[in-house]
Amino acid sequence: MASPAYAVPAVVKYIVDGDTFSAGVKLADDTMVSVRVRIRNVDTPELHGECVDEIVAANVAKNRLAEMLPVDSVVELENVKDDKYLGRIDATVRDSHGRDVGRALIREKLGRPYSGGKRKSWCKQ
Repeated sequence: MASPAYAVPAVVKYIVDGDTFSAGVKLADDTMVSVRVRIRNVDTPELHGECVDEIVAANVAKNRLAEMLPVDSVVELENVKDDKYLGRIDATVRDSHGRDVGRALIREKLGRPYSGGKRKSWCKQ
């Protein structure tokens, strides 16, 4: 997907983890496609984490994202780019209230800023 100069509406299908969800997107020819969306600029703990603390925090983040992006809700995708994983895109995501979801996760301390590269551990050293 090319990065549009406008927001692309998408319908939330299910939550994958604290910073990724599946959505339905209508293409220009009216074809509906399913795509996984990684929320840009935020990193949340992994569900299959390296320690109990990370796994617990990952479930909290996933549950909060599910509250913010209920199934069948319409969100806006901005700054859409291909992700490093095939079939997934990166995008700034705005919920039905116009809130930047990634920034909200960071503000609520469920995620931290992320700009790519190696992720920091969520486990206490």
